[in-house]
Amino acid sequence: MTIHALIMIVAAYLIGSISFAVVVSKLMGLADPHSYGSGNPGATNVLRSGSKTAAALTLLGDAVKGWLAVFVALLLKYPDMVIAAVAIAVMLGHFFPIFFKFKGGKGVATALGVLTALSWQVSATCLGVWLVIAFGLKISSLAALIAAIVAPFAALYFMENKWYAALIAVIALMVLVRHKANIQRLLNKQESKIGKGE
Repeated sequence: MTIHALIMIVAAYLIGSISFAVVVSKLMGLADPHSYGSGNPGATNVLRSGSKTAAALTLLGDAVKGWLAVFVALLLKYPDMVIAAVAIAVMLGHFFPIFFKFKGGKGVATALGVLTALSWQVSATCLGVWLVIAFGLKISSLAALIAAIVAPFAALYFMENKWYAALIAVIALMVLVRHKANIQRLLNKQESKIGKGE
C-alpha cells in the first residue's frame, strides 16, 4: 500500500470524525445531543431537540461525509482494497470520532452515503426500505436494522463487483452491531418512536 493510499485512509477517518449532530447543534444554539434523549449524536436524537432543520442538516452532513470519502477514492482510481479501507475508515470515524472523545453515532446516514458512492441502486433500495418502515411504524432503529439486512442482498443483485458487495455486507454488520442496545429494546418492546421519548 502506498503512502498516498494511507493518507487517503487517514483522511477518511478524520472526515468521518466530524460529528454533524454536535457541530450543527452548536451552531444553532442547541444542547449537545450527548446530553439528552438517547445520547446518540445522530439525526433521530437531534430531532428530539425540537428542531427539524437541525436534524435534517445532521442527516445530510453525515451522509455527505460518507459519500465524499468514497467518491474521492473512486475518482482517484485507487484499488478496490484501498477503496474498501476508505469506506471502513470513514465509518470508524463516525463511530469513534477523534474530535469528540470517540463518542460517535450509529452510522446509518454515513453508511447511506458510502452506499450512494458505491451504487446508487443499492442506496436507493435501502433508503426506500428505511422510509417505508420509518414512516409506517415510526421506529427509526427498526427501519435502520431492516435496511442494513437488505443492503447485502441488494448489493449482490445490483453490483457486478463482488468485492464491493462483500464490503457492503461488512458495513451492514457494523451498523447492526452499533444497534445492539436498540435491538434489545425492540425485543422488550421498549423502543421509542421517532420524535418521542428516549
